[in-house]
Amino acid sequence: MYEHKKRHGVLERRDLLAGMALEVFHKDETLEMRMKLVGKSCRLFFSHDPVKIIRARGQYLYDEKGMQYLDCISNVQHVGHCHPSITKAAAAQMDLLNANTRFLHDNIVQYAKRLAATLPKKLCVFYFVNSGSEANDLALRLARQYTQHQDVIVLDHAYHGHLTSLIDISPYKFRKLEGQKDWVHVAPLPDIYHGIYREDHPNPGQAYSDALKSIIEEVHKKGRKVSAFFAESLPSVGGQIIFPSGYCKKIAEYVHEAGAVYVADEVQTGFGRVGSHFWGFQLQGEDFCPDIVTMGKPMGNGHPLACVVTTEEIAGAFTANGVEYFNTFGGNPVSCAIGLAVLDVIENEDLRGNALRVGGHLRHLLSQLQTKHLIIGDVRGVGLFIGMELVKDRVSRQPATEEAAQLVRRLKEERIVMSTDGPWESVIKFKPPMCFSMEDADRVAMCIDQILTELENV
Repeated sequence: MYEHKKRHGVLERRDLLAGMALEVFHKDETLEMRMKLVGKSCRLFFSHDPVKIIRARGQYLYDEKGMQYLDCISNVQHVGHCHPSITKAAAAQMDLLNANTRFLHDNIVQYAKRLAATLPKKLCVFYFVNSGSEANDLALRLARQYTQHQDVIVLDHAYHGHLTSLIDISPYKFRKLEGQKDWVHVAPLPDIYHGIYREDHPNPGQAYSDALKSIIEEVHKKGRKVSAFFAESLPSVGGQIIFPSGYCKKIAEYVHEAGAVYVADEVQTGFGRVGSHFWGFQLQGEDFCPDIVTMGKPMGNGHPLACVVTTEEIAGAFTANGVEYFNTFGGNPVSCAIGLAVLDVIENEDLRGNALRVGGHLRHLLSQLQTKHLIIGDVRGVGLFIGMELVKDRVSRQPATEEAAQLVRRLKEERIVMSTDGPWESVIKFKPPMCFSMEDADRVAMCIDQILTELENV
């Protein structure tokens, strides 16, 4: 597919499919130009020695030297990098039509219908946008318009996007900036490993939800009202957290009693990543349903595509405000063609089943390593959403932040792309493309075992 040759001091790549010649700079030249031309706050993976990736396929990345890397973190490329079915759908629709979403077109309604079939019946009105951040910003607007209230409750360490409105409701970000707004209220993260209520508590789900109820009561005492409770269905930046049983259902009860709505952020966890269900919130049982769901990253397999879905009542209140809402690119024919193709691949290749099988196998392997390496304090997750937490010791559970960073660096040397997450960057996170295989899981576990053994013997 690719042909490289030296010309005028740079490499020239000839894409044989497209018939175009593009300049490709040497890695050091690319890095130098990026440092000059791109904002330095836009950080790279492995900033001390970044990897230059020029092509990808499935769960594999390839650098400018042709070296292959196993990708364990690209949950955006949900069904695999450069999946031929996605590429074909995008090219075919682009060749036929791509237009403003104010023109009537079949793709957007076909896509909405397909998504509706995966959701509870009451979630039936869709707004298509371009990113998870756009989706969460719109969800905030919907909640405030419907409730006519301003205040928002979020979980500690949460991240919901990079827009100003979302930085304000993301403790992960606002604590590093101007601090907490008076209309934002932070509930404890229901983390049964590090949190205030742990795995030995008789009912951590009830305890954490009661803590949120107390926050609602304090808000009311101040003469304020809550518009929404925002939460990822499985907190990712918070450290790959799995909610305790019954938590979301009880939270929804308290939130609704307060006249607010429950917003489930599925930007990281939707589209079958958990394996057993299509959406992360469905892990909490059939009798739990959010009022608003936001989705993003995996929808377009790398193409900018995101969405908000809500009830007819909430959508009706948004329409009644008299202010038109439109999104020029959100839901355009090409985006929806890609979205439809992603749904087809998930179904045709049984990627939910793969997430269950491979994710279960990987968790088993990591749990086996936990019995061997004391630094592994906890292994948790569902499907292909897994976290492995490193600790200094298992009694204090002090996060092993430096060791986690060192493990990620060493894995990169073994050409395995990993990263850390959690409040202390001590959680090794696994969110690979859904085509991740049993052999990939074996390789990752074997390398982690070898590296941790080396570190213990230093």
